[in-house]
Amino acid sequence: MSEIFGDYLPDLPPGHDYLDLGFSANSRPIKNRWRNNLLSAYFVADYLATFLPIDDNDPAAKRRQQDYKASVSYVANELLENTMKFHSPSDEYPVRFGIHFIEDPETIIVLMSRNTVTLEASDRFKAFIKELLSSDPQELYLKHLEENAKDENSHDSGLGFLTMIIDYSAKLGWKFDPIPDHPQLFLATTLVQLVL
Repeated sequence: MSEIFGDYLPDLPPGHDYLDLGFSANSRPIKNRWRNNLLSAYFVADYLATFLPIDDNDPAAKRRQQDYKASVSYVANELLENTMKFHSPSDEYPVRFGIHFIEDPETIIVLMSRNTVTLEASDRFKAFIKELLSSDPQELYLKHLEENAKDENSHDSGLGFLTMIIDYSAKLGWKFDPIPDHPQLFLATTLVQLVL
């Protein structure tokens, strides 16, 4: 049975613009993928810019467009890095990453990632999500900074998600779907909503 947390949108509206990418996450070592993650994040941010109305004679509008692109590229990069880092070693399910545009009445950018995670990783992730949803983001951010300072080898900090919330007013949602043929794996979908 699926589990949903946070501000998850179960159905993105049909007929809207979107871009969906797939990655074979296990084709190369994770360290070799970091550069591709950043390039993909910049690509998605540039793709976004083509949908934003801009008056070339208005410097303020150009600055806003640059701010939007910077926000989207940061969030996209963080989301991709987490997705790749915690993807299970299953080649059967590629990593998916996408951007969706919803106008209702304001423009909402929805960044989506989907990967497979092991049962153990999903349990740790769900525990973090529950802590995130029940805590003050600023206090949790400081707590995790302190924990990271004590353990430099920690890879489960959650600081990227907290930064998305604190610095970009992002709404986050997650869905975990069991995979019937693989009881030790889950499909984990993360949605990040940004209002422009």
